[in-house]
Amino acid sequence: MLHPTSGGHRDTAAERLTPSGDPLLAARFQVPDPPDTFVRRPRLVERLALGAQTPLTLVNGPAGAGKTLLVADWIAQEGAPGRTAWLTVEAEDNRPGVFWTYVLEAMRRQGLGPPDAVGTPARPGEVDHSLLARLAAHLGERPEPVVLVLDEFDRVVGSTEIADELQFVLSHVGDGLRLVVISRTEPQLPLHRYRAAGQVTDIRGADLAFRPEEAAELLSRHGMRLSEQGVEALTERTGGWAAGLRLCILAAQRADDPDVFLKDFEAGRSTLADFLLAEVLDTQSEETQDLMLRCSILEQIHPDLANALTDRDDAEPILAGLQRANAFVESIGHAWYRLHPLFAEILRVHLRVRCPGLEPELHRRAARWLIEAGRFAEALPHAADAGDWEHTANRFVEELAIGRLLTGLDAERLDRLFAQMPPDTPGPAADLVRTARHLTRHDVDRGLDHLRRAQDNLHEGGSPSAARRLSCAVLRVLAARMVGSADLAEAAALDVEAAERALPVERLEPHPELHALMLTDLGSAQLWAGRFDAARSTLSATVQLSDGPGVTFPRHESLGRLALIDFLCGWPDRAERHAREAVAEAERGGLPPAARTGVGELVLAAVALDRDELDAAHAHLTQVFASSTASHDPIVRAELTLLRSRLLLARGHPRAALRLLDEQERPPAAVEPSPWVRDRTALAKANAHLADGRPEAAVDVLEEGGAAGPESVVAAARARLALGSEREAQGLLDALPTDRGEGPAVMARMLLTRAQAAHALGDGTAAQRLTARALSTARPEELRRPFLEAGPWLRHLMRRRPALALGHDWLPPSLLEHAGEHPPHESGPDHRDLVTEPLSEREHEVLERLAQTMSTEEIAADLHLSVNTVKTHLKSVYRKLAATRRGEAVRHARELHLL
Repeated sequence: MLHPTSGGHRDTAAERLTPSGDPLLAARFQVPDPPDTFVRRPRLVERLALGAQTPLTLVNGPAGAGKTLLVADWIAQEGAPGRTAWLTVEAEDNRPGVFWTYVLEAMRRQGLGPPDAVGTPARPGEVDHSLLARLAAHLGERPEPVVLVLDEFDRVVGSTEIADELQFVLSHVGDGLRLVVISRTEPQLPLHRYRAAGQVTDIRGADLAFRPEEAAELLSRHGMRLSEQGVEALTERTGGWAAGLRLCILAAQRADDPDVFLKDFEAGRSTLADFLLAEVLDTQSEETQDLMLRCSILEQIHPDLANALTDRDDAEPILAGLQRANAFVESIGHAWYRLHPLFAEILRVHLRVRCPGLEPELHRRAARWLIEAGRFAEALPHAADAGDWEHTANRFVEELAIGRLLTGLDAERLDRLFAQMPPDTPGPAADLVRTARHLTRHDVDRGLDHLRRAQDNLHEGGSPSAARRLSCAVLRVLAARMVGSADLAEAAALDVEAAERALPVERLEPHPELHALMLTDLGSAQLWAGRFDAARSTLSATVQLSDGPGVTFPRHESLGRLALIDFLCGWPDRAERHAREAVAEAERGGLPPAARTGVGELVLAAVALDRDELDAAHAHLTQVFASSTASHDPIVRAELTLLRSRLLLARGHPRAALRLLDEQERPPAAVEPSPWVRDRTALAKANAHLADGRPEAAVDVLEEGGAAGPESVVAAARARLALGSEREAQGLLDALPTDRGEGPAVMARMLLTRAQAAHALGDGTAAQRLTARALSTARPEELRRPFLEAGPWLRHLMRRRPALALGHDWLPPSLLEHAGEHPPHESGPDHRDLVTEPLSEREHEVLERLAQTMSTEEIAADLHLSVNTVKTHLKSVYRKLAATRRGEAVRHARELHLL
């Protein structure tokens, strides 16, 4: 027995363009050839020719009305075959990602573009809006319009998403597209607008109905002649329905008197279905009838599949003979056939009457054959109808298809189909499938339960196969990632590699998603654990894998995480490059915003924040919220909160930043804590306390968290400088190692804090030298935030040492506009050299009113504070500004640009 996927002729184009492992069916792009008995009807051809001048043509009528052949004949004879793309729509196209994949391929196969830059959808249920915009732009630039024919569009007519997307493209291509929709029902397009504007050509069921003279021509082409009255009666009785006419003619061909036969038929039968079952089916041999009845459960028929249903080996000549005889069996290419849908439906009804109870067994056989052929998406509906889930799950795992539940175009469809699997389906393979479904839905507890059960039963029936061990190990890496355990992930990854070595290369090659998923999950677990070097190596290996629908998301996710590692290590330029590559990978693969991780946008926001581009940072953070997966990713949740708090702090709201950090959602208890998330959270809180004028609280937070990284040590030194403990701050900084390879973002803050300490200790030369180094370090990437966060001492230093600003016009204006200006009383002592502690928000509010010459009582009333509280704030302001009275405090504040 030769399966279509295990030998013989292959469609290399289809294999080259397979979405998620399944070939695009070439027959769906072929314009059907009208049979010799086809009747050409000039009145309808003229309507189609007129329709070519309007954006939209609707050929709308019941099944069997002759819609498809009408349009196919027009294209072949008078249409535009060189610029026409044909697509026969299937029920699976109800998902936008699948639908647009086929539309793009239909155009490309005719040499109509679009170019690769337009991209292709990556997920079955969604399509990126930007992809549609690129397609519309491409079509709009063509010198001649493309004619796109969508045959049997009623199979997706219930999808409002597809209708809306078609309308978007149609309304933005100008004269670049002529859309011909062939459907049993009207599509959900704004047809009233098109009709009101005269931009649609309608060919309806009444137009498609055969007239008596056309019916007579059809009879003649079948070698039959009826009296004029007989033709009129036949046309009237069938309503001019093309399929009904043809069915009746084929049956009447065997009658001695066709006129009498057709009269008896109409008088003695209540429905056409009764006639078809009694007359058309009965004209075939018993073997042919049996094959047609059994194959009626199939959407597509292969001779080997038909043989599996009949327990015979005669399907190939029977199907070929039925196709040659136009007996409602059509060839769709590559040895596959299809029954006329309406006839198949009637046959299924008769199957249940003639062979009660046989249908589930036929579904079971079909499911098993399709699984062996690797056509899982087609097999699962049959498995559901047969209840043959244990075997289906076993074959699914043995064929290394478990990764297709986790990523790729078919993931959503497979998930929906396996959702029908009963919970008591036995066997480790069924538990592995359940594990994959629960983990992808972020139901970790249930996923782990099924994974443990699968592991306990893995040796059921003897030593487990390498495919079963590989599937289990891949899911163990994913589970380890979700509980934050790098140790478990690394152990499971070793088992993945061992299982891969036990499998032939030719079995692994069609499933690159398994290795890609393992690497991505392993790298994510290592990143969460703070093992940055290991994570970088693992994630880089994912990025180096070859392109393909199954690896698009792992590559996108790995690039985003590489960007985050670069940022955490202080290399914003590298981080930005990786982040933009992550976004580009998603665009190229057609991943819509909701299907992206959000990490790339998160890193772009962080880089923009370090450059003091606050609006850009906010815009990137807004993009993160578009991701449907971000809320389930602890890395994204943690870093998103930290960045939002930093943004609040940069805009002068330290207490709001602290509230956000205090309200931060903690990971579940089952998830191991991340050391770098803990340290960065403590660092963010300490910086907020410092900005709010509470250095003691900053010290407490850092000591309580036990943070020991260079950024945390720098924050601790700044807090001690604010407390006046300059020697203690210097000691912390001197203890920092100097060979850790920190990036410029970390080094700039470290050098500035050393300069601040030197400034506080009266070593102006060292302060100037360290500040110059910090400026040189930050200049290539224009890192402004470290200098804005440094405090008043830096502005004062740059006014006194204007040479520091030379060549640094990228710095914020507040540091440049008064560089070189000397404050008054230059010869006297300058206590502002000792100002290192910033004002709190409330102190700044009091200072502003002080500058307006408001009295203490007026300030208290204006701020709704007590007089004693205002006096307390005034004392703190005087101390921080090295002043002893109001006028001096206001003057110093203005000199420091605090007012």
